[in-house]
Amino acid sequence: MPEWMLDFFGYFVVIYSTLVISSYIAMAVLAFFEHKKHYTYHDDKYTIEELKKSPYTPGISIVAPAYNEEKTVITNVNSLLSLDYPDFEVVIVNDGSKDKTLELLIENFDLVKVPYAYVEKIKTKPFKGLYKTQSNNPAFKRLTVVDKVNGGTKADASNAGVNVVSNKFFVCTDVDCVLEKYALYRIIWPTMASTRRVIAVSATMRMSNGSIVEAGQMVETHPPHSLIPLFQDLEYTRSFLIGKSALSRINAMQNVSGGFGMFDREIVIKAGGYDGDSFAEDMDMVARMIRYMCDAGEDYRVVQIPETCCWTEGPPNFKVLNRQRTRWGRGLFQFFSVHKDMVWNRNYRQYGMLTLPYILIFELSAPVIEACGYLMVLWLFIEQAINYHTIWVAFLGLYIFAQLLTTVIVSYDLYVGTSFRRKRDYLWFALASMLEPLFYHPINVFFSLRGYWKHIWGTQMVWGNMTRKGVQSAKPKKEVPNA
Repeated sequence: MPEWMLDFFGYFVVIYSTLVISSYIAMAVLAFFEHKKHYTYHDDKYTIEELKKSPYTPGISIVAPAYNEEKTVITNVNSLLSLDYPDFEVVIVNDGSKDKTLELLIENFDLVKVPYAYVEKIKTKPFKGLYKTQSNNPAFKRLTVVDKVNGGTKADASNAGVNVVSNKFFVCTDVDCVLEKYALYRIIWPTMASTRRVIAVSATMRMSNGSIVEAGQMVETHPPHSLIPLFQDLEYTRSFLIGKSALSRINAMQNVSGGFGMFDREIVIKAGGYDGDSFAEDMDMVARMIRYMCDAGEDYRVVQIPETCCWTEGPPNFKVLNRQRTRWGRGLFQFFSVHKDMVWNRNYRQYGMLTLPYILIFELSAPVIEACGYLMVLWLFIEQAINYHTIWVAFLGLYIFAQLLTTVIVSYDLYVGTSFRRKRDYLWFALASMLEPLFYHPINVFFSLRGYWKHIWGTQMVWGNMTRKGVQSAKPKKEVPNA
């Protein structure tokens, strides 16, 4: 290999790494001011009490697609129905499940098929029917179950839910997620407090692996003690409390998590809804909404709140992690092939000029650059041309920075005060942080590249469910308390 190529790659890696580190420092500072602003002007208990008694509190619809969820669907629907909020409905979309998901819903909630004029405001796979309860339980009357032909992706099922919901705002979540009791109060507040139209709100999500769930409610939170979900919990905390909080500060949010996020239904419909062929439906939906608002010349905000409002099941093993990350990698590559015209386009404001270029350079390109780095190191090792002193100094510097960043994350999480009751639980974060650069990150680089490859070659992928392990749940009950 020519020496000039080695020199070029070396300088490129130094510059690239410096930019990555600088971006993390800038986002950590922005996130600090965002958290400080939030807790200066927001009192959680006061907000909840005011929204409970206010006649102007908006109604919220919850849309939860379900595909082959027979093991957990009853417990999780009970959890959704027992949320504390004055006006909400729950819409479960059975996306052509091949197991007993629909039958269990019908049996446990006394559902019957009712006549319904399905208006396809957003095109989906064929609608098969709508179910409502015969029970006198008021909580059950909030439940609607939509049955449809499988669309292959969560996006198609979500669109069917959007077609059915009746409120101005809807929350999109997964049927295997556990929501915090007051989550709806917290996520609706930015829409009432902002002077600009808030078209979407994201909240912090955490891993439920290792925590204790009873009757669909989170009663005790613990960090996952299995390494794979523990790594992902660290990733989620870093993403929500630093990355998304920083971008929310400058109104440049890249996405609202598909696991738990709230949207303005009118804008979603006008933007064309979720892309039924997308494997990055959450990121794609925000892009569509921002595109619509900017093309229409309207002002908007996409907001991240720091409170933990949702717990989701993390991959319990490498097989599930592979499926998840390959899908994410494919979705990210697919996203840029669809929305490439928005990159470096000032018509789309901060999103086009800052957010998308950042994701393109530091997220989409990163696995390719890192893989080239691994191959370069391997080639130098074979040629016995490695400068071990230099490579160890570089690795040690990046490793120390990663540990400092974890310290910042834990500090923010303690400031927000929404995670673990026991301070010693954060020692698991320290363990994850020490091991992540050595094992977890390189594996995810491979999975991401696998997703890119599958997109390029058009390999078919479908959405599925993750095995629910590590969450201690009480036995599902048929009835929930009257609400």
